[in-house]
Amino acid sequence: MYNNPWIELTHFEVLNPSGNPGIYGKLHFKNLALGILPLDDQMNTWIVGQFRFPLNQYSWEIPEGGGKIGIDPLVSAQRELKEETGIVAKKWTELLRVHTSNSVSDELGIIYLAKDLKFFEAEPDEDEELYIRKIPFNELVDMVMKGEITDSLSVAAVLKAKLLLDSGKL
Repeated sequence: MYNNPWIELTHFEVLNPSGNPGIYGKLHFKNLALGILPLDDQMNTWIVGQFRFPLNQYSWEIPEGGGKIGIDPLVSAQRELKEETGIVAKKWTELLRVHTSNSVSDELGIIYLAKDLKFFEAEPDEDEELYIRKIPFNELVDMVMKGEITDSLSVAAVLKAKLLLDSGKL
């Protein structure tokens, strides 16, 4: 039904579980969704603010971007972190994989923790107007718990990292 460089929407005629005719729409993502939670030795992190057109609202979230399928997702995550924040990390840990909206899409998100950070100039894409904010990790946890951050990759990353940190596994 619709196709562009990032997504494809397909309409299906199906039989529902009771055997009656039905319809299904599937949104196929042509890239991986990548999220990066940078964390320094003082337990600070960096979030990115931007207007999100589909929501018609401003959003604070961890650095995120797309990675081409077939390219090592870690290489794409490293590129995204540097582009959006200017941060380069030496130590990378995969935190989790998540399907962002599995009732209608096949999008796979991979979220990394980035540590041992060095700082350079951000290089956002020309279609991005990003604001970068350094905050203590516990403040980010509070923002998630208060519902001030609703982006799925950000919420999943923060809660998983918090659990791992609290249990001494990170």
